[in-house]
Formats: sequence, structure tokens, C-alpha cells
Amino acid sequence: MTRAQLIVQIKEKKSFLCIGLDTDINLIPKHLLDAQDPIFEFNKQIIDATKDFCVAYKPNLAFYESQGIKGWESLQKTLEYIPKDIFTIADAKRGDIGNTSSMYAKAFFENMNFNAITIAPYMGEDSVKPFFIYDQKWVILLALTSNDGSKDFQFIKTNGKPLYQEVIETSREWGSPSNMMFVVGATRVDSLREIRKIIPNHFLLVPGVGAQGGSLKEVAHYGLNQDCGLLVNSSRGIIYASNQTDFADHAKFEAHQLQRIMQQSLDKAGLI
Repeated sequence: MTRAQLIVQIKEKKSFLCIGLDTDINLIPKHLLDAQDPIFEFNKQIIDATKDFCVAYKPNLAFYESQGIKGWESLQKTLEYIPKDIFTIADAKRGDIGNTSSMYAKAFFENMNFNAITIAPYMGEDSVKPFFIYDQKWVILLALTSNDGSKDFQFIKTNGKPLYQEVIETSREWGSPSNMMFVVGATRVDSLREIRKIIPNHFLLVPGVGAQGGSLKEVAHYGLNQDCGLLVNSSRGIIYASNQTDFADHAKFEAHQLQRIMQQSLDKAGLI
């Protein structure tokens, strides 16, 4: 998917919502366990209920890999079920030496046909470059994450600035705003202003809204750019809004609530 196509979706749906399909077999409603493929059945109903309010879905691969071959099959069926005009992100957090990254890129871009993949940049440019050879595919680099452990390394000063800033400044030259995004956690909203100065035109994938306590309104205030430039992710707050038979209705309600706030923010910024 091109940047222009993504922007069209954002404007048409008046939304920059990404829904994380972190589908845990232990958390889905019990009545689904009788289905032939419980994980896919859960995802299918979530997608049906929320597809009008989001522009992206982000399966977290750990939840599928943990189920072995059946999990991979559930993931493939989920990908094929997602409408083709919705952006798909493999939340894989890969990153390895060049020839290994080439195989990861082939797996997720050729064989599974994701639009984007999350990458850990620690091993440097040669570990990321293989993902850029694919046209209309996106690399999403981890920059500033929302977990507590991010303080262990990401804020260490190097060259007089936090390490996460050094990562962004260096890696922004590896790609372009048309094929690269950065992960910036919603719980790090105090850093968004500075990050936007470094990468004013790139899209940011922002996890941490909802269950982790991030503020959507603050993220929009500091993170929006002239093309929106945000994909704000919510996972648990939407997909596990209920564990009863009406779970999809609750997911729809929560997704719609976030979309309405996003519409207000886009309107206020003059983007729709």
C-alpha cells in the first residue's frame, strides 16, 4: 500500500485507528473454543465489527507462533479475511544480519503479503535494508517504546542526546516517509514534540492507548502532521472489551469511540 492510499483511507474513514489482533486463546470467549479454528473465528468477528472504524490491523505474531502450525494457519486466514484496502502490519519485531533479514522479508512481504513489519534496529542498517527492496511495503522501526523497560536503554545519553533520538536521526536516512514509520509509545507523549522536529513527515505507529494508559487526545495534539502521520494502536481495550457472546458488539463500540475522538482531532487540525 502506498502512502497516498493510506492517507485516502484515513480521510475517508476519518480515523487513524490501528487495531492490534493480539489474540490469546486463553482470553477469547469460551463459546468460541468449540469452533474449528477459535482464533480465526474470534478475529473474523472482530474484523466484521470494527472494519468501518479502523485503517489498519496489527496481528502480534507471538500469539500465533505460540500455537504452532495451527497458529500460522489462523494468521494466514486472518490476513486473507482483512479487506484489501486496510493496512496490515506484522508485529514481528524482527532484526538480524542481512541474509537472515532477507528471509524474514520474503516470508512476510512475499509469502504472507503484509503491508508492513515492525523491526528492531539495534543491529544497524544492513539488518534493515533487505526489507526496503519491496515496492509499496513498509518498515516500522522501534524507536521509543511504551513499556517500563524502555528506560533501561532508550534514554541513555549518547552524543548528548537520548539513545532513541540517535536511533531516529540515524535510521531516518535508510528509507523515506513513503516506506518507513517509527514506533513511539503513547505513554511517551512528552517526547513526541521533539520527535516531530526530527521526523516531521514520517508516520508514527503509536501503541499504548487504552489499557496502557496513553492519552489519544495528547498523542493527536503533539503527533499529527500535514498528512495525519499517525496510526494509533489499541489492542486489549477493543478486542477484549467483553468476554461474553456479544464481545464483537463491545469491540465495535470501543472502536467507534476512538474513531470519534480521532475525527474530532483531524477536524480540529483541518485535515478533513
